[in-house]
Amino acid sequence: MVSVSMENTSAGTRGAKRSKPARLAPNYWPFVIPALVVISAVIVFPWVFTLWMSAHRWTLGQEQSFIGLENYIRLAGDGRFWESLWHTLIYTVLSVVAPLFLGTLAALVFDAEFPMRGFLRGVFVMPMMATPVAIALVWTMMFHPQLGVLNYLLSFIGIGPLEWIYNQSTVIPSLVLVETWQWTPLVMLIVLGGLAAVPREPYESAEIDGANAWQKFRYLTMPMIAPFLMIAVIIRSIDAVKSFDIIYAMTQGGPGTASETINIYLYNTSFAYYDIGYGSAMAVVFFIAIIALSFVLLMVRQRANWSEMEER
Repeated sequence: MVSVSMENTSAGTRGAKRSKPARLAPNYWPFVIPALVVISAVIVFPWVFTLWMSAHRWTLGQEQSFIGLENYIRLAGDGRFWESLWHTLIYTVLSVVAPLFLGTLAALVFDAEFPMRGFLRGVFVMPMMATPVAIALVWTMMFHPQLGVLNYLLSFIGIGPLEWIYNQSTVIPSLVLVETWQWTPLVMLIVLGGLAAVPREPYESAEIDGANAWQKFRYLTMPMIAPFLMIAVIIRSIDAVKSFDIIYAMTQGGPGTASETINIYLYNTSFAYYDIGYGSAMAVVFFIAIIALSFVLLMVRQRANWSEMEER
């Protein structure tokens, strides 16, 4: 009787197992579709629409007409566009080199042990927290030739008043000064992260061998923080090449067109002159330039990684 009941029980168990429905593969599409919709609405559609507008002659208030590549051909012969491209290049190079140098120097200083180091670090990174328009307004007042505090301070060391953003020859360096003041702390934080990851054993060996401070920095610190410096270069380059808010708030591209970068020229073309088609063509070319710059910087970063692996 016991064996019969056990057989019945096992048979019932097998039947229950067979009666369960087969487990279906998980379906992730309900979670993916909302993200695809958002990406298409925010990124894909605007760029497709921009490409469509760049192939049309479209001035607000007038009828649209398809012109193909005429806007791009016009762009190639536009001297003002090439001038704005040159301004963008100068502004980008200076806005990368200056924060990179000063940020690395600040990181070396704050990496050392001294009283109130944490508090001074917090003070140093405060410019990053301010909004660009507020920064632009404050620095515009400081740059004023008669009432600005900078010329007042320069008078103590015998330097006459400078025109800063009001002179064509000094406007871009003045804007770079503002950019450097705001974003040097970012480079400092990146380099500090690299210094925190540097092992101390090589420095102890170098001290035993009699290496001085410069030799330790040149042959030990620089090679080990080079990947972090490259990251800072990539971030700053992409950010500087598309800078708009500080430049527009301080100079609107002036005096004349002395500080007119591609972003400013694009904005004026589209929203001051209402030439939407030509401005769209400019936006497409500018987007391709940023993608190319990013690709080059990432390739350099990748090659640096491979060279480090080969050395190891």
